[in-house]
Amino acid sequence: MPASDSWTVAPEDVDSPAAAMLWRAYYTEVSDRWYQLHEGRATDPAELERGIAATSGAEFTPPRGVLLVARYAGEPVGTAGVQLLDDTTAELGRVFVLAAVRGQGGAALLVAGAEHQARMLGADKIVLDTRLDLVEARALYARLGYEESTPHNDEMYAECWYSKKL
Repeated sequence: MPASDSWTVAPEDVDSPAAAMLWRAYYTEVSDRWYQLHEGRATDPAELERGIAATSGAEFTPPRGVLLVARYAGEPVGTAGVQLLDDTTAELGRVFVLAAVRGQGGAALLVAGAEHQARMLGADKIVLDTRLDLVEARALYARLGYEESTPHNDEMYAECWYSKKL
């Protein structure tokens, strides 16, 4: 798995304490950003808890998926998941790095690790969806060679789709 300086990226169980903490941080950030943009408020705490609980992460479990956790100086700081949609297409999701360590290369290491895992699962193409307001994510994907593509799903919050040949 990719590693650089104090970074490590490795598969981890979706139920691990680190994965659960990072899922909560990810979901809180993207939910709050959506509500701030569209309603001028943070996510209602009860709604936040329902949203976090509603997604188990089962799609990122073997044999058709993998969840990666990035650690910086040994501390869990980011995630990326990959799952097979069919025998040759993988989907990237939950790419997230805690704000305190952003801009230090962790997201690119996570995506590289997810691409490696997708290849190991037999994929020759990887796809993802994101929202227009997640400009940092969109810039990352473009920088890493992802190209805008036609929708591959009908996810409620998806506004733009990307793909990349592996």
